[in-house]
Amino acid sequence: MQTVLVTGATGFIASHLIMNLLDQGYHVRGTARSAAKGRRLNEVLSAHAGRDIDIPLVEANLKDDAGWADALNGVDYVQHVASPFPADKPKSADELIIPARDGALRVLKAAKAEGVKRVVMTSSMAAVGYGLGDKRPARFDETNWSNPDNLKDNTAYTRSKTIAERAAWDYVNGEGQGLELAVINPVAVLGPAMSEDVSSSLQLISQPLEGKLPAYPKLSFGVVDVRDVAEAHVRAMTLDEAAGERFIVGDRVMWMEEIGEVMRQAYPDRKIPKGTLPNWAVRLFANLNPSLKQILPELGKERDFSNEKMKTVLGMTPIPAEDAIKASAESLIRLGIV
Repeated sequence: MQTVLVTGATGFIASHLIMNLLDQGYHVRGTARSAAKGRRLNEVLSAHAGRDIDIPLVEANLKDDAGWADALNGVDYVQHVASPFPADKPKSADELIIPARDGALRVLKAAKAEGVKRVVMTSSMAAVGYGLGDKRPARFDETNWSNPDNLKDNTAYTRSKTIAERAAWDYVNGEGQGLELAVINPVAVLGPAMSEDVSSSLQLISQPLEGKLPAYPKLSFGVVDVRDVAEAHVRAMTLDEAAGERFIVGDRVMWMEEIGEVMRQAYPDRKIPKGTLPNWAVRLFANLNPSLKQILPELGKERDFSNEKMKTVLGMTPIPAEDAIKASAESLIRLGIV
């Protein structure tokens, strides 16, 4: 039975990935910034699975070398999911860029030293479709790369994902040759939450459910279910043809008003907003709602993508975006978050 290390084990994607790996018979070890989070993680996983789960959690921080050698000891595969994803705009882009880039390299170098077969890294559509301004293609695929130097068409988060993924590929194609790498580039990740500690991406669902917006910003997002993201990570770990490849994972692009309409139909008794806010009003609201500041550069833009490689190489048919939206809303209501 093979052992898989999942970094950032307490996160939204990582929790679903851990369940997928356990269900397929792997031993799983996790990392987190604090080992004290292990008890709560196992409680959440056990409640979700309906059976006792007790995975070991090693304390390891993306900003520090300590702990990574212990975390990698005896590991066959690494799922590097950990990366900073703040709800609010950081004071400096380096708060995200440095730990994302340096943390990825720490994990890859430790994996190489341990003789790990393959690392699967969680990147993002952020590393594919940003920084190109009006020259962006009508549809993005895995051959496209974001340009992190164009600050007008990037956030600190999108820049961090691009810089970290570039650094990872540079390492395995240079100093780290012999270590296999596959990269998953999900679009906005929705789907069922396991606990009250929810992903920042679920604000797309929680804010309308809570009535925090009078109407919707003119924003569009690719939508993917977290269960598909977890499955893509596992397939990218095991399929021979996935080595050395990146994979956009998602169903389709939806405007926020469309996302809201799915929830309005699913929960007609709730006062869920409808209609679209003018851009000037969104900028005004951003002064009162700091989480909106990060999305201001995206107003009115659409970044369509191809999921053909996900279908043909990984052999996956995506969960419909509408199902991911409804699963998100159902879990947020059930957990008492909204």
